[in-house]
Amino acid sequence: MIYHDTIVALATPSGAGAIAVIRISGFDALKIASIVFQSVSGKDISKQKSHTLHLGHIVDDAKVLDQVLLSIFKGTNSYTGENTIEISCHGSSYIQQQIIQLLLRKGCRMAQPGEFTLRSFLNGKMDLSQAEAVADLISSDNEATHQIAMQQMRGGFSNEISKLREELLNFASLIELELDFAEEDVEFADRRAFKELLNRIEFVLKRLIDSFAVGNVIKNGIPVAIVGEPNVGKSTLLNALLNEERAIVSEIAGTTRDTIEDELVIGGIGFRFIDTAGIRETKDVIESIGIKKTFEKIEQAQVVLFLMDSYALSVVSLETVKVEIEKIKNQFPLKPLIIVVNKIDKISEKQVEIIKEQLKTHNSKLITISAKENIGVDDLKNTLLSFVNTGALRNNETIITNTRHYDSLLKALEEIQKVKYGMQTNLSSDLMAIDIKQALYYFGEITGQVTNDELLGNIFANFCIGK
Repeated sequence: MIYHDTIVALATPSGAGAIAVIRISGFDALKIASIVFQSVSGKDISKQKSHTLHLGHIVDDAKVLDQVLLSIFKGTNSYTGENTIEISCHGSSYIQQQIIQLLLRKGCRMAQPGEFTLRSFLNGKMDLSQAEAVADLISSDNEATHQIAMQQMRGGFSNEISKLREELLNFASLIELELDFAEEDVEFADRRAFKELLNRIEFVLKRLIDSFAVGNVIKNGIPVAIVGEPNVGKSTLLNALLNEERAIVSEIAGTTRDTIEDELVIGGIGFRFIDTAGIRETKDVIESIGIKKTFEKIEQAQVVLFLMDSYALSVVSLETVKVEIEKIKNQFPLKPLIIVVNKIDKISEKQVEIIKEQLKTHNSKLITISAKENIGVDDLKNTLLSFVNTGALRNNETIITNTRHYDSLLKALEEIQKVKYGMQTNLSSDLMAIDIKQALYYFGEITGQVTNDELLGNIFANFCIGK
């Protein structure tokens, strides 16, 4: 899969703006650019050095389309590893289209999604996991996802995998050598050192696999379900967390009849808050459907906030609420449950302490707030953060967020464990070599040392055009 043609695409978002950047890459990039560009100083840009900027005009025969700044990146010194030109023009949609159409007429073709990064991978400028990190970096919308993508793009994950693969490959070569001298019954591979390597590889693979549980929710946002009886302030809490009027607030019980979702970044971590329908016995068909959806959302959530009205509890028994809490805990025993006592601005401190005392037996985190007056909301945010394992982020450790990587790591671990078992049972070297080759194959899948057109097509199809 080697490309010799020259591609063009808009590298900045479509639409009007102050400036736009049009990117050209390929063997004839400099030649085509020199046809349409006239430098104000009269220079021939095909003879200029790499990493230089030139002021001039884009011309279509005698017609001047725009005054632009043209950047030159030659050969292996470019992002794609081939001649690349970037034209910074004025951000008019009309100007953008006129320049791109001109370049197409002069020999370029429109780039496919992710084709610039694909060429970078094919030309050895980055490995496959780094290329995938480019897409993650573009889509990152909080500190955590940005940090993970940057760490992977700098090669942190690739370096770990490549080092292990290289060491395993060395031992595999020695075992293959033993097979050539099978009749002499000699061992070139130190079995003790090989066992230590296998243990180290197994440890690293398990750590990376375990990190996916954290990385996946960080990448997609940690879902938090806000549940409770009707009219306890769930929608008010959602509005307070988001600092905007996102959900309808009403004194009428059962106002929220469907789930409402929105995202919020807390401490660099993305959270997806889900305001659900109130849990209660009802004959209203539509409200019943909403309550059913509530339990579906609890199942999907990583954390559950059970909200209650402290003012109502000071008058009405807590028994009904306790039953609902117990129902959630029994149905979802592994989910973190935070009991949130709302509307504390309406009751005394003594009444708050009585409620806390009565709910002690539920062994869940308890927070007191007033969503309407914004009291205790920051404490709730800090409590939510405490449920996220950000230690790996703070220590800049490798965190897996990509499902493809996770799948390859699982398969590689399975093969490594087969090799370990083979050593324990004195399996013949030729059979053990088969499992080692499979482990090497799965390592290579991650970095792109083993790949195919279908895999690359699936990965780069998700990129934006121009990257």
